[in-house]
Amino acid sequence: MTPDPLAHRSLMHEVIGAIPSPTLAIDRFERIVALNAAAKALLGRNAMGQIFTTALRHPDLVEAVERSLRDQTPRSITYQVTESGSDVFYDVHLQTIGDTGPLLLSFLNVTDLAQAGQMRRDFVANVSHELRTPLAALMGFIETLRGPAREDVAAQGRFLNIMAGEAERMNRLVGDLLSLSRVEAEERVRPTTRLDLRDVLQTALQNLSRLAADNNVTLQTDLGQAPLQVLGDADQLLQVFTNLVENAIKYGGNSQSVEVTALNCAHDPVLRGPALQIVVADHGPGIDPVHLPRLTERFYRADSHRSRELGGTGLGLAIVKHILNRHRGRLKITSQPGQGAKFAVILPLLHDEP
Repeated sequence: MTPDPLAHRSLMHEVIGAIPSPTLAIDRFERIVALNAAAKALLGRNAMGQIFTTALRHPDLVEAVERSLRDQTPRSITYQVTESGSDVFYDVHLQTIGDTGPLLLSFLNVTDLAQAGQMRRDFVANVSHELRTPLAALMGFIETLRGPAREDVAAQGRFLNIMAGEAERMNRLVGDLLSLSRVEAEERVRPTTRLDLRDVLQTALQNLSRLAADNNVTLQTDLGQAPLQVLGDADQLLQVFTNLVENAIKYGGNSQSVEVTALNCAHDPVLRGPALQIVVADHGPGIDPVHLPRLTERFYRADSHRSRELGGTGLGLAIVKHILNRHRGRLKITSQPGQGAKFAVILPLLHDEP
């Protein structure tokens, strides 16, 4: 019985239409003879019946299609397009259907993998950059102590103090890197311990009272009278508020105040339920709003020189963000130049059982 070409073509359209990723078929005359809805969204609804080069303009992909049409050899290639202002990456697999059938192109979106790879490369580059400066300082002072300052006791004391500071800077960076790694490993595991944030906040403020006194900063609190009940990890939340209050003390300026306020919200639009908001506010120079969306990125600093002077590693707010993600909460930052900054920790509020 002679095969029905129309039935075969109808079956090919049905199969391609059932594939969730963008997929299309190109015949030996270089025309697009089938494509699914995802491919239409990627290449345009008028691609059907067109010569493939009108829809696919990537030179390497065009060459791969032409070669596969000639020799029927399977190939894979990376295809990059811009969608909504962002780069999107696809792994495109080319495979001939049967011995003489059309060439099938399937597009697998690998943007997340490409971005993860770029993030890893950026992370390694940033860590290397952060370590290079203190290492170079240590190596330079060691060389000086071995040579010109070998007999200079006064210089030795001064250089050793600087070296101790640089070593401590590296120690803080390594500590924050380990902390970030632990937090990321636990991010999907939601805490189940019931606790009162009042205790966590009072511990953080007590631990930072000496730093506040050294900077002539007044710590003011308004936590209300009601219990601040949440499900959380006390150690991690202590790390969150220690980081935020410490930053407020350091960046808010001497002879200023830092206010820590607790507010109840009947319905938070993002958390979609009742929430507890802890606001840490300072009266420092403020932050240009252009920096606010990126403050929780690793190693991002609005003022890199001042941050390093104050001992910042550029990882504190990234750690805060991941801890709050684990607690199903969020961090909201508001600031204007000359008007200080407010860091609001918003967590799901735990109600007492009736």
